Amino acid sequence: MELRHLRYFVTVAEELHFGRAAQRLRMAQPPLSQQIRQLEAELDVQLLYRTKRTVRLTDAGQVFLQEARHLLMQADQAIAIAQRADRGEVGRLILGFVGSATDSILPVILKAFRQRFPNVQLILYEMTTAEQVEALHNDRIQLGFIRPPLQDEDLILETVLQESLVVALPEAHPLVTQTQVSLLSLAEQPFVLSPRHLGAGFYDQIYSLCQQAGFTPQVAQEAIQMPTIVSLVAAELGIAIVPASLQNWQRVGVVYKPLADPTSQIELAIAWRQTNTSPVLHQFIEQTRAIVSSTSAHRDLA
Repeated sequence: MELRHLRYFVTVAEELHFGRAAQRLRMAQPPLSQQIRQLEAELDVQLLYRTKRTVRLTDAGQVFLQEARHLLMQADQAIAIAQRADRGEVGRLILGFVGSATDSILPVILKAFRQRFPNVQLILYEMTTAEQVEALHNDRIQLGFIRPPLQDEDLILETVLQESLVVALPEAHPLVTQTQVSLLSLAEQPFVLSPRHLGAGFYDQIYSLCQQAGFTPQVAQEAIQMPTIVSLVAAELGIAIVPASLQNWQRVGVVYKPLADPTSQIELAIAWRQTNTSPVLHQFIEQTRAIVSSTSAHRDLA
Protein backbone atom coordinates (compact mmCIF):
# COMPACT_ATOMS: atom_id res chain seq x y z
CA MET A 1 0.00 0.00 0.00
CA GLU A 2 1.34 3.41 -0.99
CA LEU A 3 0.41 6.92 0.06
CA ARG A 4 -1.19 7.55 -3.32
CA HIS A 5 -3.68 4.73 -2.62
CA LEU A 6 -4.69 6.49 0.60
CA ARG A 7 -5.11 9.79 -1.25
CA TYR A 8 -7.24 8.09 -3.91
CA PHE A 9 -9.46 6.48 -1.29
CA VAL A 10 -9.89 9.67 0.80
CA THR A 11 -10.86 11.66 -2.30
CA VAL A 12 -13.45 9.07 -3.35
CA ALA A 13 -14.77 8.87 0.22
CA GLU A 14 -15.19 12.65 0.34
CA GLU A 15 -16.88 12.91 -3.04
CA LEU A 16 -18.79 9.58 -2.94
CA HIS A 17 -18.59 9.77 -6.71
CA PHE A 18 -15.82 8.28 -8.84
CA GLY A 19 -16.23 10.80 -11.64
CA ARG A 20 -15.86 13.86 -9.40
CA ALA A 21 -13.03 12.19 -7.46
CA ALA A 22 -11.19 11.48 -10.72
CA GLN A 23 -11.54 15.13 -11.73
CA ARG A 24 -10.10 16.28 -8.40
CA LEU A 25 -7.21 13.89 -8.80
CA ARG A 26 -6.75 14.86 -12.45
CA MET A 27 -6.87 11.29 -13.67
CA ALA A 28 -9.26 9.11 -15.64
CA GLN A 29 -12.06 7.31 -13.82
CA PRO A 30 -11.25 3.68 -14.85
CA PRO A 31 -7.69 3.72 -13.40
CA LEU A 32 -9.07 5.28 -10.19
CA SER A 33 -11.66 2.51 -9.82
CA GLN A 34 -8.93 -0.04 -10.44
CA GLN A 35 -6.66 1.48 -7.77
CA ILE A 36 -9.46 1.39 -5.17
CA ARG A 37 -10.15 -2.27 -5.96
CA GLN A 38 -6.46 -3.05 -5.60
CA LEU A 39 -6.45 -1.33 -2.21
CA GLU A 40 -9.47 -3.34 -1.04
CA ALA A 41 -7.83 -6.54 -2.29
CA GLU A 42 -4.62 -5.75 -0.44
CA LEU A 43 -6.52 -5.01 2.77
CA ASP A 44 -8.91 -7.89 2.20
CA VAL A 45 -11.67 -5.47 3.27
CA GLN A 46 -14.55 -3.90 1.35
CA LEU A 47 -14.33 -0.16 1.85
CA LEU A 48 -17.10 1.06 -0.50
CA TYR A 49 -20.56 -0.06 -1.53
CA ARG A 50 -21.01 0.63 -5.23
CA THR A 51 -24.13 0.72 -7.37
CA LYS A 52 -24.70 2.34 -10.74
CA ARG A 53 -26.14 5.38 -8.98
CA THR A 54 -24.51 5.61 -5.57
CA VAL A 55 -21.23 5.13 -3.72
CA ARG A 56 -21.12 4.93 0.06
CA LEU A 57 -18.69 3.84 2.73
CA THR A 58 -18.91 0.53 4.53
CA ASP A 59 -18.44 0.47 8.31
CA ALA A 60 -14.85 -0.61 7.72
CA GLY A 61 -14.50 2.20 5.17
CA GLN A 62 -15.64 4.77 7.75
CA VAL A 63 -12.98 3.63 10.21
CA PHE A 64 -10.31 3.37 7.52
CA LEU A 65 -11.13 6.91 6.31
CA GLN A 66 -10.24 8.39 9.72
CA GLU A 67 -6.95 6.48 9.87
CA ALA A 68 -6.09 7.29 6.25
CA ARG A 69 -6.61 11.01 6.88
CA HIS A 70 -4.40 10.82 9.97
CA LEU A 71 -1.64 9.02 8.06
CA LEU A 72 -1.79 11.50 5.20
CA MET A 73 -1.63 14.41 7.64
CA GLN A 74 1.46 12.88 9.28
CA ALA A 75 3.03 12.32 5.87
CA ASP A 76 2.35 15.94 4.87
CA GLN A 77 3.87 17.15 8.16
CA ALA A 78 6.94 14.95 7.62
CA ILE A 79 7.36 16.36 4.12
CA ALA A 80 6.99 19.93 5.37
CA ILE A 81 9.52 19.37 8.16
CA ALA A 82 11.98 17.76 5.74
CA GLN A 83 11.62 20.71 3.37
CA ARG A 84 12.14 23.20 6.21
CA ALA A 85 15.20 21.26 7.37
CA ASP A 86 16.56 21.35 3.82
CA ARG A 87 16.13 25.14 3.89
CA GLY A 88 17.91 25.33 7.25
CA GLU A 89 14.78 26.44 9.11
CA VAL A 90 14.72 23.60 11.66
CA GLY A 91 17.44 21.53 13.29
CA ARG A 92 20.35 22.06 15.63
CA LEU A 93 23.54 24.11 15.37
CA ILE A 94 26.50 23.84 17.74
CA LEU A 95 28.67 26.96 17.99
CA GLY A 96 31.95 27.78 19.66
CA PHE A 97 33.04 31.31 20.56
CA VAL A 98 35.86 33.20 22.20
CA GLY A 99 34.66 34.99 25.31
CA SER A 100 35.36 38.47 23.96
CA ALA A 101 32.89 37.87 21.09
CA THR A 102 30.02 38.30 23.56
CA ASP A 103 31.02 41.93 24.06
CA SER A 104 30.70 42.79 20.38
CA ILE A 105 28.67 41.38 17.49
CA LEU A 106 27.84 37.85 18.68
CA PRO A 107 24.74 38.74 20.78
CA VAL A 108 23.31 40.73 17.85
CA ILE A 109 23.79 37.79 15.48
CA LEU A 110 22.28 35.27 17.89
CA LYS A 111 19.24 37.43 18.64
CA ALA A 112 18.49 38.08 14.97
CA PHE A 113 18.89 34.41 14.05
CA ARG A 114 16.66 33.20 16.88
CA GLN A 115 13.94 35.68 15.92
CA ARG A 116 13.94 34.51 12.30
CA PHE A 117 14.49 30.79 12.95
CA PRO A 118 12.92 29.97 16.34
CA ASN A 119 12.84 26.24 15.53
CA VAL A 120 16.61 25.95 15.23
CA GLN A 121 18.23 24.90 18.50
CA LEU A 122 21.45 26.81 19.16
CA ILE A 123 24.01 25.20 21.47
CA LEU A 124 26.97 27.39 22.44
CA TYR A 125 30.32 26.61 24.04
CA GLU A 126 32.87 29.18 25.16
CA MET A 127 36.29 28.07 23.90
CA THR A 128 39.66 29.47 22.97
CA THR A 129 40.54 29.72 19.29
CA ALA A 130 42.77 26.64 19.53
CA GLU A 131 40.04 24.63 21.23
CA GLN A 132 37.56 25.63 18.54
CA VAL A 133 39.87 24.55 15.73
CA GLU A 134 40.21 21.12 17.32
CA ALA A 135 36.44 20.94 17.93
CA LEU A 136 35.72 21.83 14.30
CA HIS A 137 37.96 19.03 13.07
CA ASN A 138 36.32 16.58 15.50
CA ASP A 139 32.79 17.70 14.54
CA ARG A 140 32.04 18.73 18.13
CA ILE A 141 31.07 22.18 16.87
CA GLN A 142 29.91 23.26 13.41
CA LEU A 143 31.01 26.89 13.47
CA GLY A 144 33.34 28.95 15.60
CA PHE A 145 33.85 32.62 16.39
CA ILE A 146 37.65 32.86 16.54
CA ARG A 147 40.52 35.33 16.60
CA PRO A 148 42.61 35.19 13.38
CA PRO A 149 45.11 34.77 11.90
CA LEU A 150 44.73 31.05 11.40
CA GLN A 151 46.31 28.81 8.77
CA ASP A 152 44.18 25.73 8.17
CA GLU A 153 43.38 24.48 4.67
CA ASP A 154 40.37 22.50 5.90
CA LEU A 155 38.62 25.55 7.35
CA ILE A 156 36.94 28.55 5.75
CA LEU A 157 37.45 31.84 7.59
CA GLU A 158 35.38 34.96 7.14
CA THR A 159 35.94 38.19 9.06
CA VAL A 160 32.84 39.54 10.83
CA LEU A 161 34.37 42.36 12.88
CA GLN A 162 37.43 44.58 12.92
CA GLU A 163 38.12 46.72 15.97
CA SER A 164 40.89 48.68 17.59
CA LEU A 165 42.84 47.76 20.70
CA VAL A 166 42.81 49.56 24.05
CA VAL A 167 44.82 49.17 27.22
CA ALA A 168 43.10 48.03 30.43
CA LEU A 169 44.64 49.62 33.53
CA PRO A 170 44.01 49.24 37.26
CA GLU A 171 42.04 52.30 38.38
CA ALA A 172 44.90 53.47 40.65
CA HIS A 173 47.53 53.20 37.90
CA PRO A 174 49.44 56.45 37.17
CA LEU A 175 48.68 56.20 33.43
CA VAL A 176 44.89 56.57 33.94
CA THR A 177 45.35 60.35 34.02
CA GLN A 178 46.48 60.33 30.39
CA THR A 179 44.02 60.76 27.52
CA GLN A 180 45.94 58.23 25.44
CA VAL A 181 48.59 55.74 26.41
CA SER A 182 51.69 55.11 24.30
CA LEU A 183 52.92 51.57 23.93
CA LEU A 184 56.42 52.57 24.98
CA SER A 185 55.07 53.74 28.35
CA LEU A 186 54.06 50.11 28.99
CA ALA A 187 57.60 48.77 28.53
CA GLU A 188 58.23 48.24 32.24
CA GLN A 189 54.68 47.19 33.08
CA PRO A 190 53.67 43.61 33.96
CA PHE A 191 51.30 42.21 31.32
CA VAL A 192 48.35 39.90 31.75
CA LEU A 193 48.07 37.87 28.55
CA SER A 194 46.47 34.69 27.31
CA PRO A 195 48.79 31.69 26.68
CA ARG A 196 50.13 31.56 23.15
CA HIS A 197 49.23 27.89 22.59
CA LEU A 198 45.54 28.73 23.16
CA GLY A 199 45.42 31.73 20.84
CA ALA A 200 48.59 32.30 18.86
CA GLY A 201 47.04 34.96 16.59
CA PHE A 202 46.08 37.37 19.38
CA TYR A 203 49.22 36.67 21.42
CA ASP A 204 51.50 37.26 18.43
CA GLN A 205 49.71 40.49 17.53
CA ILE A 206 50.25 41.95 21.02
CA TYR A 207 53.84 40.71 21.09
CA SER A 208 54.53 42.23 17.65
CA LEU A 209 53.05 45.61 18.62
CA CYS A 210 55.25 45.79 21.69
CA GLN A 211 58.35 44.83 19.72
CA GLN A 212 57.58 47.51 17.13
CA ALA A 213 57.48 49.99 20.02
CA GLY A 214 60.94 48.81 21.10
CA PHE A 215 60.36 46.35 23.94
CA THR A 216 59.33 42.82 24.78
CA PRO A 217 56.22 42.51 26.98
CA GLN A 218 56.86 41.21 30.49
CA VAL A 219 54.14 38.60 30.99
CA ALA A 220 53.47 38.43 34.72
CA GLN A 221 50.25 36.47 34.61
CA GLU A 222 48.42 34.29 32.07
CA ALA A 223 44.65 33.86 31.80
CA ILE A 224 42.52 32.15 29.20
CA GLN A 225 39.37 34.29 28.85
CA MET A 226 39.16 38.06 28.43
CA PRO A 227 36.85 38.66 31.44
CA THR A 228 39.40 36.83 33.60
CA ILE A 229 42.21 38.95 32.18
CA VAL A 230 40.31 42.14 33.02
CA SER A 231 39.55 40.83 36.52
CA LEU A 232 43.27 40.24 37.09
CA VAL A 233 43.92 43.80 35.93
CA ALA A 234 41.38 44.99 38.50
CA ALA A 235 43.33 43.01 41.11
CA GLU A 236 46.42 45.04 40.10
CA LEU A 237 48.34 42.01 38.84
CA GLY A 238 49.22 43.81 35.62
CA ILE A 239 47.92 45.70 32.61
CA ALA A 240 46.43 44.21 29.43
CA ILE A 241 45.90 45.15 25.80
CA VAL A 242 42.41 44.04 24.81
CA PRO A 243 39.82 44.51 22.03
CA ALA A 244 37.96 47.83 22.30
CA SER A 245 34.59 46.04 22.51
CA LEU A 246 35.61 44.72 25.93
CA GLN A 247 34.81 48.19 27.26
CA ASN A 248 31.16 47.13 27.06
CA TRP A 249 31.95 44.84 29.98
CA GLN A 250 32.36 47.35 32.77
CA ARG A 251 34.52 45.95 35.56
CA VAL A 252 34.94 47.84 38.82
CA GLY A 253 38.58 48.72 39.34
CA VAL A 254 39.50 48.90 35.64
CA VAL A 255 39.96 51.92 33.38
CA TYR A 256 40.26 51.58 29.59
CA LYS A 257 42.43 53.96 27.59
CA PRO A 258 42.97 54.22 23.82
CA LEU A 259 46.47 53.61 22.52
CA ALA A 260 48.31 56.62 21.14
CA ASP A 261 50.28 54.50 18.67
CA PRO A 262 48.82 53.56 15.28
CA THR A 263 48.02 49.88 15.68
CA SER A 264 46.61 47.26 13.37
CA GLN A 265 43.03 46.27 14.09
CA ILE A 266 42.13 42.99 15.69
CA GLU A 267 39.67 40.72 13.89
CA LEU A 268 36.87 38.42 14.89
CA ALA A 269 36.04 35.75 12.30
CA ILE A 270 33.72 32.83 11.81
CA ALA A 271 35.26 29.49 10.84
CA TRP A 272 33.71 26.29 9.53
CA ARG A 273 34.82 23.16 7.70
CA GLN A 274 34.76 23.32 3.91
CA THR A 275 33.11 19.90 3.75
CA ASN A 276 30.19 20.78 6.04
CA THR A 277 27.06 21.11 3.88
CA SER A 278 24.53 21.44 6.72
CA PRO A 279 21.63 23.68 5.59
CA VAL A 280 21.28 25.06 9.12
CA LEU A 281 24.97 25.99 9.21
CA HIS A 282 24.82 27.78 5.87
CA GLN A 283 21.60 29.55 6.84
CA PHE A 284 23.41 30.84 9.94
CA ILE A 285 26.36 31.96 7.80
CA GLU A 286 24.05 33.86 5.44
CA GLN A 287 22.27 35.55 8.34
CA THR A 288 25.62 36.46 9.89
CA ARG A 289 26.73 38.03 6.61
CA ALA A 290 23.50 40.05 6.49
CA ILE A 291 24.03 41.32 10.06
CA VAL A 292 27.67 42.21 9.34
CA SER A 293 26.68 44.03 6.15
CA SER A 294 23.91 45.92 7.93
CA THR A 295 26.20 46.85 10.82
CA SER A 296 28.93 48.03 8.46
CA ALA A 297 26.47 50.11 6.45
CA HIS A 298 25.11 51.72 9.63
CA ARG A 299 28.65 52.48 10.82
CA ASP A 300 29.55 54.04 7.46
CA LEU A 301 26.46 56.25 7.52
CA ALA A 302 27.22 57.34 11.05
